[in-house]
Amino acid sequence: MLVDLLFSWVGIIVVALIILSQAVRITREYERGVIFRLGRFAGIRGPGLFLIIPIIDKMVKIDLRVITLDVPAQEVITKDNIPIKVDAVLYFKISDPQKAIIEVENYMMATSQNSQTSLRGVVGASSLDELLAEREKINQKLHEIIDRATDPWGIKVTAVEVKHVEIPKTMQRAIAKQAEAERVKRAKIILAEGEYLAAQKLKEAGDILNADPITLRYLETLSEAAKEPNTTILFPVELLGMLKKIRGDK
Repeated sequence: MLVDLLFSWVGIIVVALIILSQAVRITREYERGVIFRLGRFAGIRGPGLFLIIPIIDKMVKIDLRVITLDVPAQEVITKDNIPIKVDAVLYFKISDPQKAIIEVENYMMATSQNSQTSLRGVVGASSLDELLAEREKINQKLHEIIDRATDPWGIKVTAVEVKHVEIPKTMQRAIAKQAEAERVKRAKIILAEGEYLAAQKLKEAGDILNADPITLRYLETLSEAAKEPNTTILFPVELLGMLKKIRGDK
């Protein structure tokens, strides 16, 4: 009789421990527990230690930390009809655990698919020059579009960054030629401006020297000779005398 009573108490204790283990839940500081009681939403618990009703309550654990999501490379035709491949990285976190569980079946999959379609849409509406030169503007536009779409799911997008833009080989060569032509253009403009200033100074010098033909011819020759490196210039006696005369007059 005593042995049967002892076994009964042991069985009760074991059952109580099993129930208690099912009732006790612990979540970390960055986690929350979404509680469903008989299938209905019953609240959010955590962080720390709390109790639920075994069998009746079910808990879904949610991580509130920032999640990094790679957006796979997308083949897109830009606004100026250039085929490219572009990928991105998305940073987001769950701002409302209730919505993230109830409003969408799989918030990770939904966010990933939305990011891919948004990336194709934004890049397709932009030219290649905008994509290369105004990356921050593209990132901001993606941020706004994705954040607006995921907000009903309790998801807050913190940042979107376009990582890599792959351009066809033929287009890379064309861009390189365009950049080279632009550099040549700038060099010619600078050279032309220098020659213009030199001609202006030469004209001013001619005015000072009363536009003497011989003197002007000397000045033109000196101007051309000065362009060559390691050049020794010998001044004619007539020019030196004229310069001294002008200096003495002043």
